[in-house]
Amino acid sequence: MKMKTIVVISDDALLINIILKSLNISYNVIVFNGVASALDCIYNSIPDLVVVEIALNDTTTIDILSSLKSDPMFSQLPLLVTLHENTVIPELNSFFVDDYIKISDIEKEILPRVELCIARSERVVEINPLTRLPGNISINKQIQDRLDANEIFALAYLDIDHFKPFNDKYGFSRGDEVIKIAGRLILNIVKNKQAQYSFIGHIGGDDFIYIMNIDVIEETSAEIIDAFNRIIQTFYDPEDREKGYIQSIDRQGNTKIFSFMTVSIGIASNKYCNFVHYGEITEVASKMKALAKRSKGGNFKIDRRTVSA
Repeated sequence: MKMKTIVVISDDALLINIILKSLNISYNVIVFNGVASALDCIYNSIPDLVVVEIALNDTTTIDILSSLKSDPMFSQLPLLVTLHENTVIPELNSFFVDDYIKISDIEKEILPRVELCIARSERVVEINPLTRLPGNISINKQIQDRLDANEIFALAYLDIDHFKPFNDKYGFSRGDEVIKIAGRLILNIVKNKQAQYSFIGHIGGDDFIYIMNIDVIEETSAEIIDAFNRIIQTFYDPEDREKGYIQSIDRQGNTKIFSFMTVSIGIASNKYCNFVHYGEITEVASKMKALAKRSKGGNFKIDRRTVSA
């Protein structure tokens, strides 16, 4: 079983030594001496838990972590804070903390608190174990909340073309690697284009969604298609890369030739249509995705307009 990853943020060598001694056997622990240096790791490979040493007058760390936790993508990320003895607990009410430990109790408390935080997080929010992205319950809630708030947004529905033949030929392990890299690629590009108020979810299998402002989603989709086309070549064996195709089995059990994987993206927005229920906008995005799949080489189609990448 893959070890869960914990990001520890502290510049206290003694505290880090105690935490590593307590957690290293059961967890993959990554240490940073400040929150700013930890952000790349958190954004690129969402950990299972963040443990951070913090003083309540450290407004920089508090502001950065509050911003992170207010982002729908990271709201489910549990945050365990270590506090000095003179910290006043009620002041934590204004901060998005899931639990805390006084530093004097670290040695005996850190392991059970970590286990409890992670277990609580997994009970409350469903997360895809492969990509660590929010699943269907969070996706549907995210869409419905935006519709209820009359927020104008665009929803993209992405899936990977020719994934099943690839999976059948090379096996589930390499297929899982493709899913993981696709999720990371979507997360990085979407967050780079729109850091705030965007959302990425993993529906399951090779299906993903992302939510962004309408004015950036087409450019973002084109970039995702281009990046995927470039990186996917490396997942094929050299002899298949040279041929430019693979031979595998279709859904009817027939041996066929398949071109390399690409992505097809359907986009819908409530800017053009008044959606009330999340199922209505996802249905339109799904139809646009089916339209995009008719083209070769990776494409996106947006409702009421047709744009090729």
